[in-house]
Amino acid sequence: MSKMENKSRYNIYIWIVSIIIPVVVAFLFTVRIPNVEPLRFLPPIYATINGLTAILLIFALWAIKNKNIKLHEGLMKIAIALSLVFLVMYVAYHMTSDSTSYGGEGVLRYVYFFILITHIVLSIGVIPMVLITYVRALSKQFESHKKIARYTFPIWLYIAVTGVIVYLMISPYYA
Repeated sequence: MSKMENKSRYNIYIWIVSIIIPVVVAFLFTVRIPNVEPLRFLPPIYATINGLTAILLIFALWAIKNKNIKLHEGLMKIAIALSLVFLVMYVAYHMTSDSTSYGGEGVLRYVYFFILITHIVLSIGVIPMVLITYVRALSKQFESHKKIARYTFPIWLYIAVTGVIVYLMISPYYA
């Protein structure tokens, strides 16, 4: 199989996964597990996971800037794993609990919804970016890896940080 065919095959898988994840998550939001106590302990845990992911991303950037490739690679693998753990917990929470409405008023309400909406939209859009960035690194296409990582990093960092901010803003309204 040629390098181009291999790249094309990976791109197909990346786009399939990038479409399936948001569709499955959206579907699971409509599912309620019957006779299960709400998993109210999860939001602070997955907010902490978002915070840890942000810290790991910053350290991973520092590591690669200092040419510590092994550390960078390890930190990025942990960041991806934490993002997956976050997603599982987030879905589990929403399958057992009703969504919490933001109770703030005035300008803060607009700020909250701006952060929330950009967080959600970018979290969907970053999926193929993270996967493409990761596959390019794995396949040692470092120049093209660096080109997309320039965009993937700040978007992923924004998502991780705003995940914490959204949690902090809505946490007073949890039932």
